[in-house]
Amino acid sequence: MKFAPAPDIQVRIRKIVKFCAFEYINPDNLICMRSQKSKARAYARIWSLPRIWQSALGVGAHYIIEVISEKFDVQSNEDQDRTLIHELMHIPKTFSGALVPHLCFGKRINAKSVETLYKKYVSRHETLD
Repeated sequence: MKFAPAPDIQVRIRKIVKFCAFEYINPDNLICMRSQKSKARAYARIWSLPRIWQSALGVGAHYIIEVISEKFDVQSNEDQDRTLIHELMHIPKTFSGALVPHLCFGKRINAKSVETLYKKYVSRHETLD
């Protein structure tokens, strides 16, 4: 498997964070990478830096969003945005280095909740452009 920085995704993530009210996310501590030849079934995934690593390295929380080129890049731009929103939803409001599971305290990360945020993103993006 190969990894490379994904500056195009980084730009899109910054827009999504801004327009979807992910105000608790520090985009400077969110890195975007593109992988190739992954065996994963996912289109993208999120990685975190756990607290013990943060403490050992003397850094704050960081996250990596990995887009899997063979699957992510063939999606439409709209579906790519939905995928990125889905991954961002895994970041807790504490921005602590933890990850939110698909079901947590009655809140779900699923197609319906992603679509709600996607529509919010599109409407805000269009009015502010």
